[in-house]
Amino acid sequence: MELAKVNENIERLLKGRDRIALRTALAQWEPVDIAEQVELLPEGRQIQIFNALDRDKAMMTFELLDTGIQKELLDLLPHRLVALILNDMSPDKRTALLEELPGEMINKHLKYLTQTERAVALKLLGYPENSIGRLMTIDYIAINQEWTVRQVLDYIRENGESSETLNVFYIVDQKGKLIDDIRVRQLLLADPGEQVKAIMDGKYIALNVTDDEEVSINEFKKHNRVEMPVVDNNGILLGIVTIDDILKLAEDEDTEDIQKLAAVEAFEEPYMEVPIPLMIRKRAVWLIVLFLGEMLTATAMSYFEDEIAKAVVLALFVPLIVSSGGNSGSQAATLIIRAMSLGEVTIRDWGRIMRRELVSGFSLGLLLGMIGFFRVAAWSQFTDIYGPHWLLVAFTVGFSLVGVVMWGTLMGSMLPLILKRLGADPAASSTPFVATLVDVTGLVIYFSIAVLLLTGTLL
Repeated sequence: MELAKVNENIERLLKGRDRIALRTALAQWEPVDIAEQVELLPEGRQIQIFNALDRDKAMMTFELLDTGIQKELLDLLPHRLVALILNDMSPDKRTALLEELPGEMINKHLKYLTQTERAVALKLLGYPENSIGRLMTIDYIAINQEWTVRQVLDYIRENGESSETLNVFYIVDQKGKLIDDIRVRQLLLADPGEQVKAIMDGKYIALNVTDDEEVSINEFKKHNRVEMPVVDNNGILLGIVTIDDILKLAEDEDTEDIQKLAAVEAFEEPYMEVPIPLMIRKRAVWLIVLFLGEMLTATAMSYFEDEIAKAVVLALFVPLIVSSGGNSGSQAATLIIRAMSLGEVTIRDWGRIMRRELVSGFSLGLLLGMIGFFRVAAWSQFTDIYGPHWLLVAFTVGFSLVGVVMWGTLMGSMLPLILKRLGADPAASSTPFVATLVDVTGLVIYFSIAVLLLTGTLL
């Protein structure tokens, strides 16, 4: 049956309030398709959908919904159904939802959990914000090294249904300390009578429960894993993190960085769901900062007011000079911020980065400077707009471009490292911020070179 036809059928059943027929129809749907429909329906229809679903499908559908819709449904659905859904949800996804709720709402919904699930939720919520402990799930398979392969397989058959994944199993000692991990492939190919310790290699990779989310993303990329164990400072196995959570986390991190690069405070909700007043506030802060920064440009130009009055021609090249410096700085900042997020460079590499960017900045500045020089020279063959001293004007433009582009490149590459060293987000050194900073200093460089070369002629 085509989805469009099913949608029409579901709409008809919703309007007719035929709960039994609706339940029968939804039984043929996958949770992901139901979730898509729920997001398109008004609140009253959403409640009808969930009331018609069985327990497992209601939980799976709820987990697939956007967090904003999940929060709304917590207040709309019957308390009994909310309790079932929250208890059935995976701990990591439930933690992500509870984190979005106000303090009093968290307490209200924690009461819906069983004693066991409440303990799990409180434990996860107690880890530092943005730590991997907030993402982990405790649904995993832990085994003993003294067991035989046959015993392990029997244990998996009995307890594997509640596990998040069955790709990797974790070997712990009597105190719960992680000592190794083993892939399902190794178990299936091993002799059933062989002990687990005989196929152990003692090599495993684990995340610390307090590791930052970015550290976790880099570790998954580095080791190409689909899941990783999470341990405390004593090596005790606390849970696992799976690739689906990491992919979502990486998407959120990239979105946040892109928004900051555009000089916008990061949004915690999808664009279309952000209230306009909140959007204005988050965008206005940086716009005001940048505006105040650009006012320094006017201050710098007023400092060279006499030079501009004597040689108005200098003002013609101000947009060219400052935009070239801002563009080169923005390029460098973007490249360094992305390289840092991928783990390609660290603060310790600042010396190498500076040398590379100085060479790049000089080469790029020289290229633009030559273009600027020849542009003035060529234009002077057809017009006297630059006057009899056009050659000095051309040299002023050329040398200024070399200096401004070098400075912009250096500032753009070093500022993210400085912010990281100070504990701030490197993405905060956004391209507009770098451009604004280079605009002011670029004017100083330009007019200083002009004074040096043109004094006694135009000045």
